[in-house]
Amino acid sequence: MIVLRWLERHLEEAICCLSLSVVACCVFLQVIMRYGFNSALQWTEEIAAIGMVWAVYMGASLCVRERFHIRILAGVLLLPRRLALATIVVADALWAAFSVFMLVVSVEYLGVLWKFTSRTPRLGIDEFYPQSILVIGYALILLRLIQIYVIWWRDGARSLPGMRPEQDIDMETGLQR
Repeated sequence: MIVLRWLERHLEEAICCLSLSVVACCVFLQVIMRYGFNSALQWTEEIAAIGMVWAVYMGASLCVRERFHIRILAGVLLLPRRLALATIVVADALWAAFSVFMLVVSVEYLGVLWKFTSRTPRLGIDEFYPQSILVIGYALILLRLIQIYVIWWRDGARSLPGMRPEQDIDMETGLQR
């Protein structure tokens, strides 16, 4: 139970940090090799690119969980409460629908990669494994969107979805709604 709770809270952060660390190490190693030894390592670019893609998708899921994604929340909070709620719910429903669409497309794409094996140019890694981030990323985004609404409903649906009550502030008066 403790491990599951830790994973629920830190999975995206851990993978994001690991991926960005790998990217930084590969780029640093490449700079040292090019300028220090006048040589280049072919594999570092490939690993850095894979690490960056994984960091982006894990970061997107993390931003959904923390509600840090691009959204003009200040404008939404200026709306009357019911309209603000409707705007957020509709936007999240569209986002969830897009995630479901991308999940379907990504699963089909991975099916093709599974059937017709393709390898990365330098390391010869089966493309199925690094590309699996598409399914993992969109599944986590969808899961985090659903989680926001489950928690919101469980807590009585008093504030706006994904916002803690102390964040739900009336922009005109500056008072908590």
